[in-house]
Amino acid sequence: MKPKMKGRSNLRIRHYRIRKRVIGTSERPRLCVAPSLLHMEAQFIDDFDQKTLVGVSSKGKDFHKAAGLKSAGNVASAVKFGKYAAEKAKAKGINKVVFDRGGYLYHGRIKAFADAVREQGFSF
Repeated sequence: MKPKMKGRSNLRIRHYRIRKRVIGTSERPRLCVAPSLLHMEAQFIDDFDQKTLVGVSSKGKDFHKAAGLKSAGNVASAVKFGKYAAEKAKAKGINKVVFDRGGYLYHGRIKAFADAVREQGFSF
């Protein structure tokens, strides 16, 4: 019998608990963050229409050209990625969001990303 992966199951439990309360609308889309070891992804989602309004990733060449980074898996790059994601969303006319941390703890790269988005004038 395989041992259960306790950390991943706790992440899913936290994620579902958060998603019960956090709902994005067309006026306030949900800002969903998904970090991996080397990169980060963010989406601005309208849950009522079930559409992704803006989706950005740190894997893209345009982000690496704008930021001038080798790796996107640290706090400094999370700050630059937050500013980049905010610029893309502002270009689409989004300035208020509901933050969905996706079950990840609010510290480190997640906190740095959220603070960088707030610095760009977003309210959540």
